Amino acid sequence: MENLFDVLQERGFIEKTTDDEAIRDLLQHPVVGYVGFDPTASSLHVGSLVPIMSLAHMQRQGHKAIALVGGATALVGDPSGKTEMRQMLTLEEVNRNTAGLKKQLSRFVHFDNNQALLLNNAQWLAKLEYISFLRDIGRHFSVNRMLASESCRLRLETGLSFIEFNYALLQAYDFLHLFRAEQCVMQMGGSDQWGNIVAGIDLIRRIEKERAFGVTFPLITTSSGAKMGKTAKGAVWLDPKRTTPYEYYQFWINTDDRDVVRFLALFTFLPMAEIQSVDEMLGAALNGAKAVLAFEATRLAHGEAEAYHAYCESAANFGNRAVSNEILPSSALHRVPGKAETPAGSEGGDDVSGQVDGTSTAPDSYFERGVFDEGVPAFKLFHAVGLADSRGAARRLIEQGGGYINGKRLQAFDMMVTQTDIHGNEIVLRAGKKHYHRIKIKEG
Repeated sequence: MENLFDVLQERGFIEKTTDDEAIRDLLQHPVVGYVGFDPTASSLHVGSLVPIMSLAHMQRQGHKAIALVGGATALVGDPSGKTEMRQMLTLEEVNRNTAGLKKQLSRFVHFDNNQALLLNNAQWLAKLEYISFLRDIGRHFSVNRMLASESCRLRLETGLSFIEFNYALLQAYDFLHLFRAEQCVMQMGGSDQWGNIVAGIDLIRRIEKERAFGVTFPLITTSSGAKMGKTAKGAVWLDPKRTTPYEYYQFWINTDDRDVVRFLALFTFLPMAEIQSVDEMLGAALNGAKAVLAFEATRLAHGEAEAYHAYCESAANFGNRAVSNEILPSSALHRVPGKAETPAGSEGGDDVSGQVDGTSTAPDSYFERGVFDEGVPAFKLFHAVGLADSRGAARRLIEQGGGYINGKRLQAFDMMVTQTDIHGNEIVLRAGKKHYHRIKIKEG
């Protein structure tokens, strides 16, 4: 079993620690560590994947992971990294959001049979008595030090509420409680959590006279400088109702060439030896690596079936990306039935591999197979399914090079569409770059 510290460091997870060598020595043996997630929304998003994946790696390396949902601290609001006070949530909203987060975290970390713990800090924070908390916990905190912390210092200019000022105490108490109840000795979190993590470590040292440890992750941005998980449409969510598995897949397959290796290391479990080989890839082979990244990331968030559906729909809409077995061979993508395989580095054609099933978002029409016995002129078919307003418009579309069948550009407006164009009981039509229609074949 590899040392968790080395795994996280090699894959680019670690920005800062309380003591590199001490943590590496600590992780020579099984330990308990945690990451906190505030249920301020009903879903986590791609920006939360680094801490989620860190917990998954922790479990895979033989340690016990705790995912702590901040059911109580979300009622207070973390000022870290914020220029203004968070919107106050009701208890009902927090509970509803917490339920959504639990479901998503379970995709990455296995909680069955106590393999990992999914806890809610409302279980202990909600029971605290204010005077007792001030006497037992508050007396260990220096107001001067708290004001000097980055999260407070940045907010002093715009205003820091008293309730937010207490957040560091509550998170520190979380660490103390988990240390006592679960023998948890390590907390991990985003770079903006450094002050809160150190406060918890200091509280454990003062009260329990024991040592605890902290690790923070870097803020992940794309090579273009954009914040990870942000698109023109907004956040990329893990909830399939907010970001469909197909949209999620498309987010990953559109990764900048410069980010492919880094994102494969952070957001998949593929072996680093295979990932590093992507550095040498260009053209079609690099596009194949992006397909692997998209498939693996979607598989982790939504399951293998949804990843398969997204892969097939993307292939139908945009043409198949060549994915040789030589490209990241450990990927589950190579189990996809009917996947077209092309030698690495060759040009992948526009042929569609596999078919799109009923989860596709493309419009559908149903035709009897017999309709295509003698063939249907392409321009008539495009008009019939609504991809052109008239037969004349359909002719002009195809003559100008904007008509496609199964990913292949039509060379003539009156080309006959026949039985030979049916792949997997479907024909996929495309007008221009973005307008698709799928013809499903009815037998009988």
